[in-house]
Amino acid sequence: MAVNEKNIINRLYFIAACMFVFAVVVLVKLVNIQFVEGDMYRKKAQDRVFKTFDIPANRGNLYDSKGNLLATSVPKYDIRFDAITVTDKDFREQVKPLCLALSKEFNRPASYYNKILRTARANKNRYLLVCRNLGYSQYMRVKKFPLFEFGANRGGLIVEQRTVREHPIGKIAERTVGYERRDEQGYYTRVGLEGAYGPFLRGKDGKRKKQKIAKNQWKPLGDANEVEPQDGYDVVSTIDVNIQDITHHALLKQLEEFEAEHGTAVVMETETGEIKAISNLGRTKAGQYYERLNYAVGESHEPGSTFKLMTMVAALEDKVIDSSYVIDTENGRVKFYDRVVKDSKWGGYGKISAAKAFELSSNTAFAKMIDENYRDNPRKFIDRLINMGLGETLGVSIKGEGKPKIPYPGDKDWYGTTLPWMAHGYGVALTPLQTLAFYNAIANDGEMVKPRFIKEVKAWDRTREKFDKEILNPTICSTETAKIVQEMMKNVVKRGTADNIQTNNFGIAGKTGTCWGNYGKDSREYISSFAGYFPTDKPIYSCIVVVHKPNKEKGYYGNEVAAPVFKTIATKIYNDIPVIDEITYDMIEREVKVKSYDSYYQNAQKYKTIMPNVKGMPAMDVISLLENMGLKVEIKGAGKVDKQSIEPGTKVKINQTVRLELS
Repeated sequence: MAVNEKNIINRLYFIAACMFVFAVVVLVKLVNIQFVEGDMYRKKAQDRVFKTFDIPANRGNLYDSKGNLLATSVPKYDIRFDAITVTDKDFREQVKPLCLALSKEFNRPASYYNKILRTARANKNRYLLVCRNLGYSQYMRVKKFPLFEFGANRGGLIVEQRTVREHPIGKIAERTVGYERRDEQGYYTRVGLEGAYGPFLRGKDGKRKKQKIAKNQWKPLGDANEVEPQDGYDVVSTIDVNIQDITHHALLKQLEEFEAEHGTAVVMETETGEIKAISNLGRTKAGQYYERLNYAVGESHEPGSTFKLMTMVAALEDKVIDSSYVIDTENGRVKFYDRVVKDSKWGGYGKISAAKAFELSSNTAFAKMIDENYRDNPRKFIDRLINMGLGETLGVSIKGEGKPKIPYPGDKDWYGTTLPWMAHGYGVALTPLQTLAFYNAIANDGEMVKPRFIKEVKAWDRTREKFDKEILNPTICSTETAKIVQEMMKNVVKRGTADNIQTNNFGIAGKTGTCWGNYGKDSREYISSFAGYFPTDKPIYSCIVVVHKPNKEKGYYGNEVAAPVFKTIATKIYNDIPVIDEITYDMIEREVKVKSYDSYYQNAQKYKTIMPNVKGMPAMDVISLLENMGLKVEIKGAGKVDKQSIEPGTKVKINQTVRLELS
């Protein structure tokens, strides 16, 4: 018995000792947590309940050159309700007028809001969605509703704000406007103007602390932000929405008519390099077209006959030929090693000058011309092309510019046929924008300017940074050479491959291009293009149109697929160019004295879209002039015109009324 009692006592001692050790361990752990690791655990607990969130800053606006919005950030607000923080007294007194206000604002029964608010109260819902996607003015009204006007702590109002990027001009220039997106790892995807000028547009995010109230639900603490977001700057682009609209629809119409795979058109201001319009349209499986990729900037391809301008300039600059240099096109088929260069005209053109070869776009003439003069020293030709800036990218601000390709002797892909094939645009590669920059340089008498998409960065109405004309190469060729090829390009439209786009009102200069796009395949596919500038006397705009894979049964030559788009764009833009000259009475009086009424009528037609200065003219002459312009004339008084209701130089429309006061 004594032994058993002793064992029991020993066990009790053992248990007591274990409990003591356990208590000591617990005590040590508590002390450690309290005084050593306490800050760490308190921080973890704090992080689980409270968290600081970024408040995205509003992106700056993106404008066109005339102040029209291309992209803007619109704030949107979601309103939620914390049913716990409101006292019983406030809830009883305010819930009914709140429901009536919500019903009136959102056109839903007051009973609906009464039910969801009371259910939230009963279920202790701290994050009830009341309404979403409110504009700023609507949000300000809701914020003043009964109960909500007490704010977050007393009224249970939870406001969540976000920004939505909207494009007022819709799908037009969508790829050019572009976007900037950031993934969860913080990496940016940058496209178009939004991506190129993201650092200006982006602004700086703010900070706001929130409290966790349920799984994945966080409630803002108070109305104030810890750090206020700083909105981004506004960016004024070079795009002109009117020219963009013209370019987009002209290209779209032609793509649809010829069922092409994709196409691009770019309009650039000749003197400054400002891009006024850039349209990139690709076809979906359903046969619709939309801005899918920026082909103008990113797609390098063989230019075909539009490269003949570069070839001609190089040969003239090296003085291996002049415009009267004669080439025998033979029968339109010339063999180089195991390959044959062909002209589109069967039988060839016979013996023609270099200038005529350019007008007719003779492949055989260009191949023979370059082979004869550079065969023994091909590096001379290639170096000339590179010195003219054709071997480098333009360095435009929009991401993803395609790299040009100019083969060089000694490269692994240099063959005996490379040189004659390069002469008429094969074996080389340029983007449409790079081709356009060269044509624009010829219009500028040899000065190559960098294509530019931005004019300035603004904070409110204050300019922070201005972007001016940038010259890439002051002289890609001599003025003499530029004048020679300018005349050649005029003749392409007057009597050459693009005579179908000749106009009476103004001159167009340019070059057609038709390129075979899939070697070795049974079914050929083509790239049709036209590049040039207008008007020819004092160029204001240069333009390029490239159409890929048109339906061959409907047409594929550059003059029938791409050139008409150029003409449409040029004609509509030219009609919008203000006429600076004024019609004075002396001019018309002399005209009437020495010419017939028909000539007088033609003079009036010249100014049919611009209001002339008719002050001082007799009433009968004014009526004749203005009615021939399609205007309605109202006259007060007698004698000569003293006042006119439409100012001189103003653009007018048919059937518009003009009031004249005579004295």
